[in-house]
Amino acid sequence: MTTPSPSLKPAPSLWASSRARHLMPVAFVTYSLAYLDKSNYSLASAGGMAGELHLSAGLDSLIAASFFLGYFLFQIPGTIYAEQRSARRLIAWSTVLWGLLAVVQGMLSDPAQLIAVRFALGVVEGAVLPSMVMLLGRWFTHAERGRANTLLILGNPVTVMWLSALSGWLISVSDWRVMFIAEGIPSVVWGLCCLRLIKDRPDDAGWLPAAELAELRADPTTAPPAPTTTPELVRSYRAVLRSRPVLLMSAQYFCWSFGMYGFVFWLPSIVKSGTGEGIGTTGALTAVPYAFAVVAMLVNSRLSDRSGRRRAAVWPWLATGGLALFGSYAAGSHFGVAFALLVVAAACLYAPYGPFFALISSLAPAGISGAAVAMVNSFGALGSFAGTYLVGWVRGTALGDAGAFAMMAVGALLSAGLTLTVREPRPAAGPLGTVTGQPEPAEAR
Repeated sequence: MTTPSPSLKPAPSLWASSRARHLMPVAFVTYSLAYLDKSNYSLASAGGMAGELHLSAGLDSLIAASFFLGYFLFQIPGTIYAEQRSARRLIAWSTVLWGLLAVVQGMLSDPAQLIAVRFALGVVEGAVLPSMVMLLGRWFTHAERGRANTLLILGNPVTVMWLSALSGWLISVSDWRVMFIAEGIPSVVWGLCCLRLIKDRPDDAGWLPAAELAELRADPTTAPPAPTTTPELVRSYRAVLRSRPVLLMSAQYFCWSFGMYGFVFWLPSIVKSGTGEGIGTTGALTAVPYAFAVVAMLVNSRLSDRSGRRRAAVWPWLATGGLALFGSYAAGSHFGVAFALLVVAAACLYAPYGPFFALISSLAPAGISGAAVAMVNSFGALGSFAGTYLVGWVRGTALGDAGAFAMMAVGALLSAGLTLTVREPRPAAGPLGTVTGQPEPAEAR
């Protein structure tokens, strides 16, 4: 199933548009706060929580991973609500709720309660990323979308950089409880701000220049869905969710997320055990791989938007990241070599995100493409659960850190291979020299 595609000629700087200057900072901060409150558990665990609460390696991994089960459940229904009703309301109130739940984490001592709160945190965060990707699809043309998605998802590695340093510092001068509370409050405030800062559609924004609005209206991939009956809408969503490309990319993102979140959640503990340093130094070292990841994401998204080729901007990076993780596994006790390879792995695992979600959005028609993004992202949540839990569990066995990195490497390599099984929608020449896609039914793919 494909959608019409606009011209693939290089677009001007994204920041030349008022849309980017207004919307991208909002999207970046929102996703940054989501990622902060999702991933700071790993710093809390390494910073004394596991010891204070007497958590075994298996229980510690289960608490961390329970987030992703909740994250999985709300992906598709939440994104359909955002697509058909209001992304603005869903994103804003989800941000408020996850901030409150993040604060509650700092007030608990019972593992069962922590599992329940982490699960609920996942539920309220679940639809935010696919809803944001869907929202950006309304505000940016096909030729801008790789960079727009990348600027959104840059909130991930950029947040980890300052999260690692700030959280390490907060724990060193206070404790892990203060860290959870201090890092949850900003989300509550920001969620209320989002009610004013986000508009559901470009037509709702009185500040948008007429030329930019006309550009968006001329791009068929940003067009609002045609009015349809509920049964027709249900059939359209069902066709998207059953289509071969979406199912294959769901399996791909499961494998990718398995390696990625095993890496993200347990890197602080691995660095700490490898160096023998305190939590402050561990936080600073943990930030280094993500600095390289930011550069790789920006470069790759720009090249992808310039060429219009999405798949080629995904699989080579993932394959290289998997090989780098295998190299880190082979380095064993040589921490300097292993750490250098982890820097390479981080850059390669993060670089494809923007082009990847631009590719996923192209696998379904405008107006219901959010379901494809939600489906793929929900399987990514399952992969994240599996990676977070199993990598943490393996670290507690005789296989240790080396075995954990071998598992992550296999996930990255499998995701690279699965990417090659999906054909990228092929543009065809249309009237007036434009480039249009030829839609085909989901069943044919």
